[in-house]
Amino acid sequence: QVFNEIYPVWTYSYLALLFPVFLATDYLRYKPVVLLQGLSLIVTWFMLLYAQGLRAVQLLEFFYGVGTATDVAYYSYIYSVVDVELYQKVTSYCRSATLVGYTVGSVSGQVLVSVAGWSLFSLNVISLTSVSIAFGTAWFLPMPRKSLFFHHVSSQPFSMEMKVMDCKNGAAVQDQPSVQRTPGWEDETKVPLNVEGSSAEKQEQKVDIVKVLKDLWRDFLQCYSSWTMLCWSVRWALSTCGYFQVINYAQGLWEMVLPSNSTEIYNGGVEAASTLLGAVAVFVVGHIKTSWAMWGEVALALLSFLIAAAVYIMDTIRNIWVCYASYVVFRIIYMLLITIATFQIATNLSVERYALVFGVNTFIALALQTLLTLIVVDSRGLGLDIFTQFMIYASYFAVISLVFLGSGIYSIIRAYRRQEQMPSRS
Repeated sequence: QVFNEIYPVWTYSYLALLFPVFLATDYLRYKPVVLLQGLSLIVTWFMLLYAQGLRAVQLLEFFYGVGTATDVAYYSYIYSVVDVELYQKVTSYCRSATLVGYTVGSVSGQVLVSVAGWSLFSLNVISLTSVSIAFGTAWFLPMPRKSLFFHHVSSQPFSMEMKVMDCKNGAAVQDQPSVQRTPGWEDETKVPLNVEGSSAEKQEQKVDIVKVLKDLWRDFLQCYSSWTMLCWSVRWALSTCGYFQVINYAQGLWEMVLPSNSTEIYNGGVEAASTLLGAVAVFVVGHIKTSWAMWGEVALALLSFLIAAAVYIMDTIRNIWVCYASYVVFRIIYMLLITIATFQIATNLSVERYALVFGVNTFIALALQTLLTLIVVDSRGLGLDIFTQFMIYASYFAVISLVFLGSGIYSIIRAYRRQEQMPSRS
């Protein structure tokens, strides 16, 4: 029931809510959705403690889907209240806060269970208290006056310059006056405060949802008209789909390999170790000087093959310590893989299109995951057992590896041919 009837509800809920929440986040200017996230997590952990029965726990998964879908508001909010020059710094703060929270939770949970002998019920009480404090703290956040798509401040293109993120080096730069500007990123202090005369206020009152959707569609077509962007986005979505599926069911696999009621387990420590080592690996790869545009696809092919091998070993060698080690390797390699793909996608994207592209890519990854869940996991589909599922996931990454390898070899051959043609033309 847990694998085939309960867990799939989260996947379906996340997919169904992602796009509506994305629009609502911008329309409501972030803070209300941040509060909704806190409330949904409180409901999730309260039901985790006291809910009984299949339907109740399926409803729990729906609320958890609300919590994960509204996660976009947490990362979007900070960009609406700081200057663009601080984007790199605040992104680092947000990611670090998430990493520290995840690591502290995993380590403290493991210590409390293994050393202090606490029950899992007690750990979930701590989690409920934690999300309740976060929910209370969110009430004191200032309400942003602008948002990316719906709420723009008055545009004065000749007196101000739109600022965008230079994703190549992470620094903030200013566009040249000749570059087409997107409204909404101007200096808010220069907007007149007169309510009757302010064009910003008039814009606030005349929010045109249809126009915003048309603008999003136009930007979508423009972004994905680039073959390179389309290819890297497909790679990102395919890899993320498989990653979501493995981490969702990994601890279920471990429970089947070694039941937690018969011996002491170290799932929390493994999660913490894989997170920290993955972060270190990402930091290192960020400082490697190479042409990812040429060699990135081959690197992705090799990393995907290693992921397939790790998942296969986790599934076939049914020793809990081998499973733990394979999982750590799996997460480290995935973080390397997704970092390389992100480098390529983020290059030369403005802030607005950066958010749009990664939102669309996440939606595609979730759609693929939903299809995979419906066919492989759901009791209304094949309803396969957990070991057969992981064999399919290993095969999935192996196929991705072959696709990446073929595409990478083709790209390298084409690049070398161009280099050979340039001297002859000159």
